[in-house]
Amino acid sequence: MKKTILVAGATGNLGNRICRELIKRDADVSAIVRTATDPEKIVALKDIGVKVILADLNNIGEITDACSDIACVVSALAGLDDVIIDLQKRILDGAIQAGVPRFIPSDFCTDYNNLVPGENRNFDLRRQFKTYLDSTSIEATSIFNGAFADILKYYTPILNLKDRSIGYWGEKEDWKLDFTTMDDTAAFTAAVAMDDHAPRDLQIASFQISPRMIWTDIKEITGQEFRMQQLSSLEDFAEFIKKQRADHPAGENELYAKWQQAQYMYSMFTTHHHQLANQRYPDIDWTTGFTYLKTFVK
Repeated sequence: MKKTILVAGATGNLGNRICRELIKRDADVSAIVRTATDPEKIVALKDIGVKVILADLNNIGEITDACSDIACVVSALAGLDDVIIDLQKRILDGAIQAGVPRFIPSDFCTDYNNLVPGENRNFDLRRQFKTYLDSTSIEATSIFNGAFADILKYYTPILNLKDRSIGYWGEKEDWKLDFTTMDDTAAFTAAVAMDDHAPRDLQIASFQISPRMIWTDIKEITGQEFRMQQLSSLEDFAEFIKKQRADHPAGENELYAKWQQAQYMYSMFTTHHHQLANQRYPDIDWTTGFTYLKTFVK
């Protein structure tokens, strides 16, 4: 008998990939989407074999109906408190009322459990939802994938292809950063959704790579020596972020405000994963750092 998995956030980049991976694993996949969802996105899901359930996501009754006979609900939602806390709570409550045994929250980020509350706004939202989730009877698994590898393409201080520089904070040129591709995250999430015995927290990384290792790989790929630079101490960076946030209050209503992006950078240089679960599902072929860099570094 096929497993029935419901995905929330299936029209997003990660959610769509999770649906594809679930179908590869022979799951019956449903997606709960807002009634006002772009019809083209609905067609795209149906074309890959996903059953689309239109629902008023403010209505617990409709969410509960969508969760009927579901083995696991996967949340790939992205947003601020109205989504990560309020909407996820409604979906979780509907799942519990429908008797769903397992739930995967939208914790696709660095493992925030040992980080200091207040240092990352978006992590704090997930931490707040986790408190509520853990107060319920449902079995849950959080997947911590570090940073999505895509950010390496976007001229962050860690790797800036425009000015051919590689940056780091503190004395962290050899600090290994956790990166996971969207495809690897989706494959692992699908495997977890099908796994009735998955533990509460799982850390993964397609590759763990330090600024110095990035420098070495870039040199091998391009023959060029990028400039390695210490950007500041971690203490000065933390103070800069606080000032930037205070000076730009409008960012509180932005998912990726500039100071929030800086908070992500800070967290990457203050914690990393020590217990990777990459080998839990042997069928996943993890992307290496060198292979990934070669896809966009010329």
